[in-house]
Amino acid sequence: MITPFYDSLLEKVTAWAPTAEEAIDRMDRALREFRVRGVATNLIFLEELIGHPKFRAADYTTRFIDDTPELFDFPPRRDRATRLLTFIGDVLVNGNPEVAGRAAPGELPPPQAPRPPVGDPPDGSKQLLDKLGPEGFAKWMLDRNELLVTDTTMRDAHQSLLATRMRSHDILAAAPWYAHAFANLLSLESWGGATFDVAMRFLNEDPWERLARLCERTPNLLQQMLLRGANGVGYKNYPDNVVRFFVQQSAEAGIDLFRVFDSLNWVENMRVAMDAVLESGKLLEAAICYTGDLTAPDPGKYDLKYYVEMAKELEKAGAHILAIKDMGGLCRPAAARLLVSNLKQETGLPIHFHTHDTGGVAVSSVLAAVEAGVDAVDLAVDAMAGFTSQPSMGAVVASLAGGERDPGIAMETIHEASHYWEEVRRHYLAFESDIRAGSSDVFEHGMPGGQYTNLREQARSMGLEKQWPKVTRTYAEVNRLFGDIVKVTPTSKVVGDMALSMVAGGLTSADVENPAKDIAFPESVIELFSGNIGQLVGGFPEALQRKILKGSKPLKVRPGSIMEPADLEAERTEAEKKARRHISDRELASWLMYPAVFADYAKHRRMYSDTSVLPTDVYFCGLVPGQEIAIDIEQGKTLFIRWQATGELDEDGNRTIFFELNGHPRTVKVRDKSAAAGAGHRKADEADPGQIGAPMPGMIISVSVKPGDKVASGDRLFVIEAMK
Repeated sequence: MITPFYDSLLEKVTAWAPTAEEAIDRMDRALREFRVRGVATNLIFLEELIGHPKFRAADYTTRFIDDTPELFDFPPRRDRATRLLTFIGDVLVNGNPEVAGRAAPGELPPPQAPRPPVGDPPDGSKQLLDKLGPEGFAKWMLDRNELLVTDTTMRDAHQSLLATRMRSHDILAAAPWYAHAFANLLSLESWGGATFDVAMRFLNEDPWERLARLCERTPNLLQQMLLRGANGVGYKNYPDNVVRFFVQQSAEAGIDLFRVFDSLNWVENMRVAMDAVLESGKLLEAAICYTGDLTAPDPGKYDLKYYVEMAKELEKAGAHILAIKDMGGLCRPAAARLLVSNLKQETGLPIHFHTHDTGGVAVSSVLAAVEAGVDAVDLAVDAMAGFTSQPSMGAVVASLAGGERDPGIAMETIHEASHYWEEVRRHYLAFESDIRAGSSDVFEHGMPGGQYTNLREQARSMGLEKQWPKVTRTYAEVNRLFGDIVKVTPTSKVVGDMALSMVAGGLTSADVENPAKDIAFPESVIELFSGNIGQLVGGFPEALQRKILKGSKPLKVRPGSIMEPADLEAERTEAEKKARRHISDRELASWLMYPAVFADYAKHRRMYSDTSVLPTDVYFCGLVPGQEIAIDIEQGKTLFIRWQATGELDEDGNRTIFFELNGHPRTVKVRDKSAAAGAGHRKADEADPGQIGAPMPGMIISVSVKPGDKVASGDRLFVIEAMK
């Protein structure tokens, strides 16, 4: 029988070396470096043959192939180069949907990350935690007089300024230098929050790979993440075992400091996540979300007593560190001084202050907190600071220089880092908001800094950009209607959804409160008032709750306490079916948080390989004619790519893209999505198990079955004739 791999094109390869093992290794490399296009070859079979343990041990007979069926279990070829070229070609032909209709940065030189000194970085906070343990580390924080600093540039800063779109390529480039230059930082806030799903959803990256690579490059610094309590890194409550599993995977992947919060400040909803962090042996930083105005004549329910009681409750629950999470930048200097001083007196925990600069007073608030004895603060490198981001690291460090609370960070280091991030930021012009200055109206609407740019982008996509002032006023009004809630993901999203819905639909507060007027409330609003996110201090407005729920009874207990545990093995089976491969425990954690997003990401990875290795301008905009780029796909493997030309549209609706890869011509075909509908032949949908793709292009010359026939695996369906 002539096998499908037969061809009269023959080539002989000879490898020799001082030992048999080395000769086999040289042959293996020679076979893997072959590139034969247009015909099927037996290269994979030969690789399997010479790599088999019996072959390598010279323990075989002439019946070796007949007696070793696993030689024909071929692993799928990675062929990363072709897949990356296909992605670049797709961007060149169809554009990247993430930047469609947005401002383009134009041709820019690639950002140049500062070069680290030769040798290993000095010991830092990571080694100190390993030595002291969480409790000892917290005591060390209390005993220090120098202010400790967390750099948020790699997480919250770009989330707040650039819609969370910063890619791993740019973050990791600076990491080795950070390990040396910023060795005295408390931590890098580098993971969690919105970065988790955005990495997969919009950047087609694996967030776990970003974390692993960052840990490799900054082995001396604590990696800090933002964890939404019972919401994990999602926008809903999950079963308790899912939250515990996610925390376990995060700790094993490299997270050292977990900042845990609840979007309604409901401690009961934080306990499962907090307990999981404690079980992992990592640092537990429990957060109080700040809202309102503590220094107002009548601060309402969010008064000093409220914050102190919550702090004591978190301390009893086992927190090592207490965070003040001022996500809206509402904590003005006097409030920061009052809150920090009282929490220092009433608890025995180190205090970590986080704020945003939306209103323009954040540096003053940080300095007031420092005077009151705060132990650590969140800052962003200057080029990524201000507005909806964190306050400027340079401004705070310069203000404290030479004093007893001097953080000990060299201004030259901050300037060098700022220069790099400024270069990087130019490549993300498409995601910049139109904010040109601080906006003091934040003290009226209380919108979180991380939401401000995202909600403005939503308003733009809905055609409401010119009504943005009305959106912010409506946001404040929705907060009043809902009973004055803590606004942070996911509750802030609920308020934003309702505000946009009201502006788009021309609804007033009276319309919303009128029991006789029927309103289609956003699903997120129904979830909130159903108690599926948590319980509001003082309760939700009863009349509005009855209208929204339309007779349904709201939940009064912790949602996770009545949810059935997830069947992790069943979930793994379903995830692997969608991904069409085995998945790791970390990938299972991604699936549990975002099933549909993970499935789409896995499909992208299958089609295009790991596109996070591409430079940012190439990922978003493709190449320009004659431009050559070098891509490191792994250590010691670099691809040199140059785009030559794009061919005309063919009858199948495809265009041929001509590249030069490592000095050799290479072409890929890309479907032109703007071509007339119906052009070309129908392709098999890989997500539909009832469809079978043809193994090769050709003509069907006979069909062996008819409708209604039962077939088994291996049965002949039809015969395809093709000419080579």
